[in-house]
Amino acid sequence: MTEKHSSGYRYIVIEGNIGAGKTTLTDAFCRHFNAKGIYEQFVDNPFLPLFYENQKKYALQLELSFLVERFKQLKEELESSLFHDAIVADYYLKKSLVFASTTLSEDDFKLYKRIFHSMTNTLPEPDLLIFLHQNPEQLLKNIAQRGRTYESNISRTYLDQIQQSYFRFFKQVSAFPIVIVDCQSIDFVIDDDYLSKLLEIPKHSFNKGFNIFELNK
Repeated sequence: MTEKHSSGYRYIVIEGNIGAGKTTLTDAFCRHFNAKGIYEQFVDNPFLPLFYENQKKYALQLELSFLVERFKQLKEELESSLFHDAIVADYYLKKSLVFASTTLSEDDFKLYKRIFHSMTNTLPEPDLLIFLHQNPEQLLKNIAQRGRTYESNISRTYLDQIQQSYFRFFKQVSAFPIVIVDCQSIDFVIDDDYLSKLLEIPKHSFNKGFNIFELNK
């Protein structure tokens, strides 16, 4: 059964670290609200497996290639979504800055930021961002379970760095609400009660900036 949410959050983004369950929850949101889904396309990126083998050598190529593909996809998808009541994406474009700040050298990141801002300043911000927080140990289990060969070299240290980069970035956001959900001790894939509570989030009103959503049964 589908329904409409009433809070006015038309463009919703589901975010989280690698393996947090972004795409799974985006699927559930789209079914529940009959929303248009936007899914990150990364499987065919030739730099991704190379990056996990040698991060220093391939970081700039990877981040620039992701930026180009993400920008192109979002621009096309958002422009074609005028007749949809709701849009749910499983990534936020500025995650590119989050990852690049971790993977690039200081000089490369300065160059990257100039390219990023010159390309993306016309795209709309989301109305609501939901961040699925899990600890690195659980993320590594999730990554191993989905069995993508090129992700087998992801380290706990790298996931820690990405997590810290996300939260540094969130402290700077004041244009829209960011809702942090602690998913460390739950599995919304198999627990319908928790999934139902997650689906209720867009029905609430949140202040712009940082918010915590308590996910208790």
